[in-house]
Amino acid sequence: MKFAIIVPDGCADEAQESLGGKTPLEAANLPAMDEIAKLGCVGRATFVPESLSPGSDVANLSLLGYNPLDHYSGRAPLEAAAQGISLGPTDGAVRCNLVTVQDQKMRDFTAGHISTEEAAELIRSLNDELGSDTIEFFPGVSYRNLLVCRGGDKPVPFTQDTRTTPPHDLTDKSVQDDYPRGPGSDFLNNLMSRTADVFADHPVNKARIQKGKLPATSAWLWGQGSCPNLAAFEELHGKRGAMITAVDLLRGLADLIGWRRINVPGATGYTDTDYAAKGRYAIQALKETDIIFVHVEAPDEASHEGDTRAKVTALEEIDRHVVGPLHEALRPGGALDTGGDYRILVSPDHHTWLRTKTHAHGAVPLTIAGAGIKADASKTYDEPTANASNLAFDEGWLMMSYFLGE
Repeated sequence: MKFAIIVPDGCADEAQESLGGKTPLEAANLPAMDEIAKLGCVGRATFVPESLSPGSDVANLSLLGYNPLDHYSGRAPLEAAAQGISLGPTDGAVRCNLVTVQDQKMRDFTAGHISTEEAAELIRSLNDELGSDTIEFFPGVSYRNLLVCRGGDKPVPFTQDTRTTPPHDLTDKSVQDDYPRGPGSDFLNNLMSRTADVFADHPVNKARIQKGKLPATSAWLWGQGSCPNLAAFEELHGKRGAMITAVDLLRGLADLIGWRRINVPGATGYTDTDYAAKGRYAIQALKETDIIFVHVEAPDEASHEGDTRAKVTALEEIDRHVVGPLHEALRPGGALDTGGDYRILVSPDHHTWLRTKTHAHGAVPLTIAGAGIKADASKTYDEPTANASNLAFDEGWLMMSYFLGE
C-alpha cells in the first residue's frame, strides 16, 4: 500500500470577518481536499499537549507518531540534525533568528526575509567575533540559523526549563518581557546583546538600508535543547518514508527517524514556493517508497504576516498543485498504478491564527481517504466539519497508527 501525507502548515484558523465569517479553509476553493472528504472521512487531532508550546517541532513530531511528552527535547536540535551537526550528551543547540528589533519592538522576525547569502555573511561575522571552542554559529536558510554550544565536562547552562520566546510570536509587539529567562538566561542574553554590536555597522546591513530594506539588528535566540533519541520509523511501523520540505526542523526530523530527504528545486519555505514541483517530486518519490510526507510552510508564513488573502491563495495552490495531482496519481488508473491500494491524509500540524499572527493550541481538522477508510457524511474539508465529527484523536500522536491501518 502507498501512503501520502500533505501538511499545509498552520492552515487551521478562526472565522475571519474579511472572509464573511468563514475560516480560510472554508473560504478557499479546495476541490481536491473536498474530494478526499467526500470519499473518506473528516476528523480532528490534537498534536500539541497543553503543557508544550504549540510549535511545528512538537506538532510534527506528534503527527509523525511520536509522543512529544516522551520524545521532545527542543526545536533547535532537530534543525541541527538537518544540517548534519552532531550533538554530544552535554551539548546544546539554539535557534538563531536574524530579526529586526527597533525601539524594543519586533519589527520583523525575518529581518525583511533576508537572503540566505546575506545571512551567511552575518553568521560568518558572528563566528569571527564571538565564536570559540565552545560556541559556533551555523548558517541555515534565510533568517533561520543555529547556535551550537559544546558542554564539554559539564552541560551547557541553558535547559528546556529556560524560557525563550519564538520571535514569530512577537510580531509588532514589545520584546522587553520576552528575552530569555531562567537557567542560563544571562549567557543567552549576553550573546544576543553582542550580536547586536556585531551587526550595528555591518556592510550587509548598510547595503540593505541603502536599498530600502530592513536590517538584521541582532540574532534572537530561542528553541534551545539537546539531541532527542527517536526510534527509526521503519522499526516501529515496517514502512519506509520520504520527506519533502523546505524547513530545516522537518528535514532534521526526517533524518532522525530514518526517512529520506528529498530536496525540491524552487521550494522556499515561503508563499513563493514552487507548489507544482513539490507535487511532481512527491509522485515520483512514491514509486520508490511506502510513504511520502509533503510539508508546505506557506499558510503558516501568511498567518505570521496576518495576510488573509495570501493564506487562502496558499491553500488553493496546495490543493491544485500538490493534493490534486498526488491523489489522482494514487487512484485506480493513476500514474502510480496502486489499483486503489492507497491512503491519503491532509492535516495541518497546528493552528496559526491570522488575528494574533501566532500559533495556538487546539484540535486541527484532518481528512483521510483510501483503502479501508469508511466514508462518513462529510462533504467539505474544514474546521466546522471536523468539529462535528466523531473521529477525534485527543492524543494526536496516535493518529499515525490509525492512518497506517495498524
